[in-house]
Amino acid sequence: MILPRRARTASVVVVTLLGAVLASDVAGLPGCQGGCKTATATAAAELPLARPTPPLLGVSPFDGSESINPLDKATVDVVDGKITSAVLSDDWGESVDGAVGDGGTSWAPTQRLNFARTYTMTVNSKSSSGVPLSRTTTFNTLVPNNYVRPYIEVQGGFAPNPDVRYGVATIVQAHFDEAIADKVLAEKHMIVRTNPPVQGSWNWISDSVAQWRPEHYYPPGTRIDVDLNVFGLKLGDGLYGQTDAHATVNIGAAHLAVANDITKQVSVFDNGRLVRTMPTSMGRGGTADIAGKTFSFWTPPGIYSVLDKGEVVTMNSATYGLPNNSALGYNLKIGYATRISTDGIYLHQLDDTVWAQGNTNLSHGCLNLSGENAKWYFGFVQPGDPVEIRYTGGPPLTVAQGGSWSVPWKDWVKGSALAHKDAPPPPPAPSRAATPAPGP
Repeated sequence: MILPRRARTASVVVVTLLGAVLASDVAGLPGCQGGCKTATATAAAELPLARPTPPLLGVSPFDGSESINPLDKATVDVVDGKITSAVLSDDWGESVDGAVGDGGTSWAPTQRLNFARTYTMTVNSKSSSGVPLSRTTTFNTLVPNNYVRPYIEVQGGFAPNPDVRYGVATIVQAHFDEAIADKVLAEKHMIVRTNPPVQGSWNWISDSVAQWRPEHYYPPGTRIDVDLNVFGLKLGDGLYGQTDAHATVNIGAAHLAVANDITKQVSVFDNGRLVRTMPTSMGRGGTADIAGKTFSFWTPPGIYSVLDKGEVVTMNSATYGLPNNSALGYNLKIGYATRISTDGIYLHQLDDTVWAQGNTNLSHGCLNLSGENAKWYFGFVQPGDPVEIRYTGGPPLTVAQGGSWSVPWKDWVKGSALAHKDAPPPPPAPSRAATPAPGP
């Protein structure tokens, strides 16, 4: 159909106006910038900005905590942020070093706390949105009723010397200056490591002393590392470990002396090779009643461990109750004396009995040697060397005398606090009615 000219003009105007209105409505929709492509488009509303918040900051112990065991470490942890600083100090003005971990989200001291202190810890942190947060906590550590201090010793009660090489029969000893009630807990923290590895066991010879040894002599060159990690442990009623103890013992060459009462000779071995045979005169045997006491003159059979030695030693019988002026008393200076028992049995020089050495026992209990042999052995021996005395009479060597190696292994391990509770106790030590009378 052909419209008249006036009608065609009116239609064009209507279409133009409608397009303008549609374009104007769509551009005006919220979120349309520069015009939208379709009249059905919708605009996304702008989200509000998140409000900055502080981090979550946790500290331990809590503020006001009391009687904290110093083994319990102070700790700091932060969530949605990082630690910017942490200071821990006590009421003595001493600071405790610490370190940040886990990418700045945790802190802990790198040294332990002390007993009977008041600690203050101040921590500063900042959240991921930049908001800082600080916290301070104050706490007290435990005040024990009593402390116990451990010491590491070798045979004879001596502290290990790092410059000394010890014999293959060395005894490691843990000595506490108070009686230990909880021996199980203590022994779990009494660590012995050897290189090469050697299996051994502790044996509590008293409430305050435990000894460690393997079943057989150490291999030459063994290194023994001992750690008594008892700090902070409750080892009795109100009794806590005051400190730890650490020591290293180095084993030297394999020396062995074997004294045979049948042949009355001392055979000395160096790493299994016989290097010297020395005639000796040992304890004469028997007992005597003097000044109201009974004295024994045997050299007890058993395995001894060399304790120490002296180039000149004063031997005085009065020190164990035998008067100097009695028929068997003495007060002498003796040369090249090597002590092998806690009650004074020595291998030593005594030229007066050279005629008897190798055939007759004359001494109070010591092993007499010629001056030449005593000097040689004095220079050869090292502390912890074994001395095996065989076939002598009288009661056997006891642990109290230094005879720990004389205890059979099956009985030795029963002396551990960690031994099976149903195991029978070791046999009692032989009674010694007579006082041993070691000496020349």
